[in-house]
Amino acid sequence: MKKKIFTANAPAAIGPYSQAILSNETLYCSGQIALDIDGNLHNSNIEDETFQIFKNINAILNEVNMTFENIVKSTIFLKNMDDFSTVNTIYAKYFKSNPPARETVEVSRLPKNVNIEISVIAVK
Repeated sequence: MKKKIFTANAPAAIGPYSQAILSNETLYCSGQIALDIDGNLHNSNIEDETFQIFKNINAILNEVNMTFENIVKSTIFLKNMDDFSTVNTIYAKYFKSNPPARETVEVSRLPKNVNIEISVIAVK
């Protein structure tokens, strides 16, 4: 079973993909960048970008009655690994106990030239 998940409380997909897919009890959330629901990019600094991404992820999780506690895996794509410490500090605010498995990789470029993109997998 595969169900497309959409919420108006997170930015619409900017390409031919879904915000998320729910399959059985697992939510596969597409990579989120720092767009708000009006399509505005919040990229004045890595902190603003990261907080906006977590706001988007939260909205998608809420659409299927999940929270950050349901996240079992995350992937962080960074344009500059020098931002790792700052992102880690913000990330830790959302995962106070039992943080998910994760990898963080540096990439040369991301959509809309943002500095960070985060995708997650969550399980009910």
